[in-house]
Amino acid sequence: MTCNLSHNSKHMVQSLLQRFPITNKERSELQPRTERAVFTSPDASDSKSRTSGRLSHGISQVPQKRGPSELDCFRRALPVFERQEEIIQTIRENQVVLVLGETGSGKTTQIPQFLLDDCCRSGIPCRIFCTQPRRLATIAVAERVAAERGEKIGQTIGYQIRLESRVSPKTLLTFCTSGVLLRTLMSGDEALSTVTHVIVDEVHERDGLTDFLLTKMKELVQKTPSLKLILSSATLDVNLFVRYFGACPVIHIKGCPYEVKQLFLEDILRTTGYTNKDMMKYKKEAQKEERQQTSLTEWCDARLDVLQPEAPREKTHTCVLQENDLLDDGGDSVFSQMSEKDVATLEPWLLREMDACISNIFLNQDADAFVQLFNLILNENISVDYRHSETSATPLMVSSGRGFLSQMEQLLSMGANANIKASNGWTALDWAKHFNQTEAVDLLESHIWCVEAGQLDESSLVQTAASELNPEDQELLKAYHHSFDDEKVDLDLILHLLSSICQSSDEGAVLIFLPGYDEIVSLRDRILFDDKRFTDHQQRFQVFILHSSMQTSDQKKVLKNTPKGVRKIILSTNIAETSITVNDVVFVIDSGKVKEKAYDALSNVTMLKMVWISKASALQRKGRAGRCRPGVCFHLFSRLRFNNMLEHQIPQLLRMPLQVLCLHTKLLAPVTCPIAEFLSKAPEPPHLNTVKHAVQMLKTIDAMDPWENLTELGYHLADLPVEPHLGKMVLCAVVLKCLDPILTIACTLAHRDPFVLPAQAAQKRAAMLCRKRFTANTFSDHMALLRAFQAWQKARSDGWERAFCEKNFLSQATMEIIVGMRTQLLGQLRATGFVRARGGGDIRDVNQNSENWAVVKAALVAGMHPNLIHVERDSLSLMGSREKKVRFHPTSVLSQPQYKKIPPANGQAAAVESLPTDWLIYDEMTRAHRIASVRCCSVVTPLTVAIFAGSAKLPSSALQEPAVHRGADAVNDSSDSEVEDRSSARLAHISIDDWLHFKLHRETAELMFGLRQRWQSLFLRRIRSPSKSCSQLDEATIRSLVSVLLAEEQSAGLQQPTGIGQRPRPMTSDDPPQTPASRSAAEQDRSSPDRPRLASQLKNHRALHCKHLGDESGPVKSADGPSSPSSGTRCSSPLRSSVCYFIMKSSNMRNIDLSQQRGIWSTTPNNELKLTRAFVESSAVFLIFSVQGSGHFQGYARMASAVSGERCLDWGSTGLGGVFGVEWIRKEGLPFQLTQQLLNPWNDNKRVQISRDAQELEPQTGSQLLQLWERI
Repeated sequence: MTCNLSHNSKHMVQSLLQRFPITNKERSELQPRTERAVFTSPDASDSKSRTSGRLSHGISQVPQKRGPSELDCFRRALPVFERQEEIIQTIRENQVVLVLGETGSGKTTQIPQFLLDDCCRSGIPCRIFCTQPRRLATIAVAERVAAERGEKIGQTIGYQIRLESRVSPKTLLTFCTSGVLLRTLMSGDEALSTVTHVIVDEVHERDGLTDFLLTKMKELVQKTPSLKLILSSATLDVNLFVRYFGACPVIHIKGCPYEVKQLFLEDILRTTGYTNKDMMKYKKEAQKEERQQTSLTEWCDARLDVLQPEAPREKTHTCVLQENDLLDDGGDSVFSQMSEKDVATLEPWLLREMDACISNIFLNQDADAFVQLFNLILNENISVDYRHSETSATPLMVSSGRGFLSQMEQLLSMGANANIKASNGWTALDWAKHFNQTEAVDLLESHIWCVEAGQLDESSLVQTAASELNPEDQELLKAYHHSFDDEKVDLDLILHLLSSICQSSDEGAVLIFLPGYDEIVSLRDRILFDDKRFTDHQQRFQVFILHSSMQTSDQKKVLKNTPKGVRKIILSTNIAETSITVNDVVFVIDSGKVKEKAYDALSNVTMLKMVWISKASALQRKGRAGRCRPGVCFHLFSRLRFNNMLEHQIPQLLRMPLQVLCLHTKLLAPVTCPIAEFLSKAPEPPHLNTVKHAVQMLKTIDAMDPWENLTELGYHLADLPVEPHLGKMVLCAVVLKCLDPILTIACTLAHRDPFVLPAQAAQKRAAMLCRKRFTANTFSDHMALLRAFQAWQKARSDGWERAFCEKNFLSQATMEIIVGMRTQLLGQLRATGFVRARGGGDIRDVNQNSENWAVVKAALVAGMHPNLIHVERDSLSLMGSREKKVRFHPTSVLSQPQYKKIPPANGQAAAVESLPTDWLIYDEMTRAHRIASVRCCSVVTPLTVAIFAGSAKLPSSALQEPAVHRGADAVNDSSDSEVEDRSSARLAHISIDDWLHFKLHRETAELMFGLRQRWQSLFLRRIRSPSKSCSQLDEATIRSLVSVLLAEEQSAGLQQPTGIGQRPRPMTSDDPPQTPASRSAAEQDRSSPDRPRLASQLKNHRALHCKHLGDESGPVKSADGPSSPSSGTRCSSPLRSSVCYFIMKSSNMRNIDLSQQRGIWSTTPNNELKLTRAFVESSAVFLIFSVQGSGHFQGYARMASAVSGERCLDWGSTGLGGVFGVEWIRKEGLPFQLTQQLLNPWNDNKRVQISRDAQELEPQTGSQLLQLWERI
């Protein structure tokens, strides 16, 4: 592995190290520890911020007598109320009690009140903590209990969630999330010394934090005999918890009094008569399928006699298409064909041609037939999954059976579906296995693992358990499952049911359980905008949504009754199973699915899968109907599926990455207790290998030392609400001052890919093109994520985000969640002192380098290590630290080097060959047998890897001097190999870890290692004291890093896009769409880097800029917003790089001449505020002038002063406002013909010359426009 520095980079590093040489103290701190040391939490300087998220220390008191409430009658009617004395007595006599209360029994709100009332009557002091698994439920329950006691929240009853609390010294019952109680326990067992009762509610959900909390609570109750622990649940594996807590008593409480009728899928299909186009088609083609199966059997039998283990490789290469056949001459036209022709509409000659191609490929092993096949698919718009008329075989199936690997890659890249089954039930993978095509098997298994994550195959279940169904139901289910993808939720069927409910009954709320926010948004939009059965009668219903990240105010609206004649329709995730009760629900529609994160410790991959719920959850959902009268529950799954469901969900502790829990373990467990030993005490402990892998990952990223002690970095990572490696990435971005882009990327990686994968092959190709457009030729999937989010923010502020998402294959729901995650993460950075309210380290300061993509990628590398890939140029392949055979994931933009009609036969090799550098970072690696695939990749320079990858503390042997010095080789008569060996021996070595070894010249090695030490020393200092202002050394180090990173990117030919540092306007999910005229200052704080050719012009104006620019570190408006300028005169950042561009229109040429002579300009009063604000908030404002009707831009100037009150009487126009100074830079005319390709995204993508006066340009567009003058 080689690495080098350009001449300019060497000079900059030398200057830095000469001015600030590495001290002996710094060298010592950067050496790995050789003996165990106990780190203490860095609380000393940040005690206030670090207690955020912990319950306050209070004293137990005798509760005051409850006040009267209008809800008293409701309380007395709850099933739990009549068991009050029994519950109180059982808790008095036992330290641990398990309460099993069915849905609607009132256990969550009443048991804490029973304890308060009993202590009030007995005069016994108490202090109660009650945990909920979700933030939303915590607030809802607290407010409900306070209302039932006739008092305001924050008095006797309070709540505390992360970054928000309503408690007072009088608070005796505090509702909190499991995470807050855990964080409280991290300060020591004495944190609960004044607590008398802990109630852990909704234990049955088995989320990771709750199981983790129970592990600690079991240990704590053994130490504290006075502490009472009450476990409350709806449905639970009772025996497991009774054994775990040692024969604790169990109290059973019945739920709602009304009967609920259950209808399963076969009942729904039979009673409603629901059918769809594909179901009708299936019934008609049942006989045809039998004939196809017979023909297919004959095909396979005919080939078995002459079958060879592998198809001849020579023949495979004969059909490789020429480059001119592959290139997409029509630009985007091919990918814009969003629909494929239905087979029924194909002309007979097309059917014959397609059938002949497929037959020749399989029966004659004719590779040349692929040329015609690909031409027909693209030119005639035929589906890539076309089925042979007589056998139902697809091109991918026959390619797999014959082992045509290159063509299989092409078909998969074109969107071929590997899960389609032939008439005999075989998929393409089955074909490859049947005909012993081992390489084809590897390729397909790798692809299927990458793309298809679920296992919801209902057709197979119906087939294998046919004896349990009557013939009518069996045929109904067969037709339905044949027509619908079981990996999805049938929104059409839900709408059909909803319409039937509305027609058959006049009242009763409908609760619809959906897997996730994506499905909620899709169904909401179809009800409100698309389906005429509902859009024509919107006055008859109100739609509400329930999910964990919604606003509290919206949750309150759901609980209120609607006006008479208006039906409530609630779209909810599983949060409404237990956490939130809506009393007027009569009808429940249960999709039967939930989204769960599943973690594979071997591949280190976390996947969001849609899975079937458990029987316990199905019964919970059923119980939500019938709260006020007899109800109905519609299950969108068969009785057969219900009988095959798990009794309870798999605990999250067994299917989640454990890095975060391992960090928390070190704060909870005794110092001498190993992490694996503590976690082994959980009710259902995770596998030992999973724990070991998590601990090793934490050591790799410097969160733990070799003895499992938390480092200073580890303490901070435990505070952040993202996985530790993403947390380290964010903290590096704070130090490098490029926070905002990393915030977006980290939150996206923490949640999920916002790009959706359409079902149709042509749409898949179009989706890939959209993703690639967002990369801006940067060879980076991370760039695609960032720019897609920024473009969505802009579309949202303009009010067309829904159409934008549809056009670009993006999930609007995912984007909204990312907004909330950004706000939460930034709020935590503020709470821990990394982002300050004002001065150095404020929101503007930590975004000083956000426009520099090279710096952003440095933070990515620091967080992503050890996820690195090296490019092997000789073999045109990719290699990882453990994997010798790596491919790009199909969804990576790097997997396709250019837009082509047909992907090249050697697509992976072509993609590798096109990479501009030899290093990549990746987010996830999936393994399937011998092939590993990497997704979400970005190209990085060797220097970035050498400086930012790996541990901060390297041994002194990491830098090794050359084995042979330059003057030592006086002998010339050597063989070539000996010369090569000596040449290699003259190189120095830098070893980052067991795999990363760089060979480079001694001088370069010393400079690079010195720069690495400078960076790591800076990072450790900032981690130790996050609130401390940057020193002169810190600023000089960052400036040198920025310069060197940018220089190396440019020498590698990597593009530096603009606009990536623009901070989005803070907006909640319910903000109304904003018009361009109402954009806030946050939106106008758009930035773009100074282009090299503008640098010299800006350099001379920075002093002037500092004079006009106020102190930009005023009070923060909101979590994601900018700081407000204050009245100071200090220039907070002489190197700030935000630039604004405006088109200025003039009615005549005389005004332009006058401006060039006097250096002044005026605009209309309506535009003055816009220009003044841009001048104050930006480092430079460029004005591009155009005379109406001239067909030219007349030049451009820099705004040199704010708008004054003075007016100029010499303008040849009326209605102009005050004068302001301009400094003309170019006075030559620029014809509009040269600007035809420049579109302005901030003006509906119109050409730049089609602009109104004072129209602002998107920074990248403005920069490109100014560069056109260089061509004149």
